Amino acid sequence: MPLRNGLSEELNRQGNEHFARGLYTEAYTCYAKALECDRMTGDQRAMAATLGNLGNICAVSGRRDSAQTYYQEVLELQKILGDEKGIGTTLGNLGNLRADAGEWDRARAYYLESLDLLTKTHDEAAKAVLLSDLGLVARENGQFDQAIQYYEHSLVLMRRLGNQGGVADAWRMIGRTFLLQKRYDDAIACCQTSQSIAERSRDELRTGGARFVLAQCYEDLGRLQEAADLLELVVHMDRKYQLPKLEENTNRLIRLRARLAETDSIPPYRESHA
Repeated sequence: MPLRNGLSEELNRQGNEHFARGLYTEAYTCYAKALECDRMTGDQRAMAATLGNLGNICAVSGRRDSAQTYYQEVLELQKILGDEKGIGTTLGNLGNLRADAGEWDRARAYYLESLDLLTKTHDEAAKAVLLSDLGLVARENGQFDQAIQYYEHSLVLMRRLGNQGGVADAWRMIGRTFLLQKRYDDAIACCQTSQSIAERSRDELRTGGARFVLAQCYEDLGRLQEAADLLELVVHMDRKYQLPKLEENTNRLIRLRARLAETDSIPPYRESHA
């Protein structure tokens, strides 16, 4: 039995390494083998952890139904084990699945139930992320003031925890909400703050995220050159990391450059003295 437990732990470790490198098929294979070991030993805690990993890998690869099945099994095990902190995390994961599907009311229900447990167990790191998730749900439902409140609460916790990535994310999300309200000066200020924090942390992905929202602000304001310059940096990052929005952002950049070319080709107005 100890050998099998050790094997499960090693397989999960290998799966986590594959997951971090974006090798989802290989990660899934490792987790599935680990689950076989866990079912043989009957180790419920190990099984819950492995099932959670399987749920996560299915979630990021778009297999929502499979992820839902895995998370539900995790939830049942966590209830048996009395693991309130774990239950809170799993409810948050189930909420994420519903949010990804655009089922905002169901997502909110999961998130609020999760929030109660995370508050009870004083899991501030998970709570900070969950508050941001609730902000997204509020924003998508047009409840902008409530969204800002959730994001600001998340920002406070992220600062307290010293999570600079989370702080950058919160500022970007606040900026995105202001953008939707056409509060461009506020949106630009928030996104510039997010960008500065990400740059200091040498976090290219978060820097690119802030630049993406800034580019939208500048485009809406007609500041096309500034928008194109930022979007060019975003596309460069998309290409470097082979991100899913590479094609979409490249096409958007092409359209922006075309608009700039049209603007440049229009001769300046000259007053006639005839």
